[in-house]
Amino acid sequence: MNHDNVFLWEERIPGGCHWSGVLRRGVTLRLADVTGNANGAILFFNQEEKLERYNMADTLKAQHTFRLTKGHACFSDMGRIFCCITADTVGWHDTVCGLSDSKLIQQKYGIARYQEHRNQMYRSGMDGMLIELGKWGLGMRDIVANINLFSKVTANNVGELTFHRNHSKAGGYVDLSFEIDTLVILSAAPHPLDTNTTYQPGAVHLTAFTTPITIASECKQIAENLRGLHNTHRFYHPCGGAL
Repeated sequence: MNHDNVFLWEERIPGGCHWSGVLRRGVTLRLADVTGNANGAILFFNQEEKLERYNMADTLKAQHTFRLTKGHACFSDMGRIFCCITADTVGWHDTVCGLSDSKLIQQKYGIARYQEHRNQMYRSGMDGMLIELGKWGLGMRDIVANINLFSKVTANNVGELTFHRNHSKAGGYVDLSFEIDTLVILSAAPHPLDTNTTYQPGAVHLTAFTTPITIASECKQIAENLRGLHNTHRFYHPCGGAL
């Protein structure tokens, strides 16, 4: 991180654990893969009106993409932009595979409950998301298609999906620069297609800092993103008009 950026806070999320918090507009959140092969399942909600949330379909079709990386934006279901990806050393983030649930975790890895294993228990992405959503008055009906940061999944000509293990290396990171005051929900549980036969989810390190002015235009190369940013700026304008 550039030392000219104003550091705000940092936190490490152990593999399999979960986190939530509000990122204000004008703040960038850097998510880093600590040891490699992490998965950061993430969802976004408008902090002022939580019925507005991340929309996978609009995000992909507006930018004609299957993956997310630097220069892409994350759209809400109201045509606004939660955040822009302003830096990315990983290069590919999965958008379509969703979350692991407790049944899948049990089938792949067995059972390790808190009563016996304490913090080494096996957690699913779904359970972690539901715990964090509950802290903000949200629940199962608020779980929509999420982004899986650090994970790469490709599709062949007949639609079969392939998970690319070892895609994300230790120290890889992605920067999300927020345009809306956003409630962020994060789970570091394994990707549902992870081919590892042992439950070994990687830790995710979070660092928040003020968004540098020099990267404000990173996602403006796509026409739909310009319209999305215009809608976003109008949301904060006192008269609801153009800035």
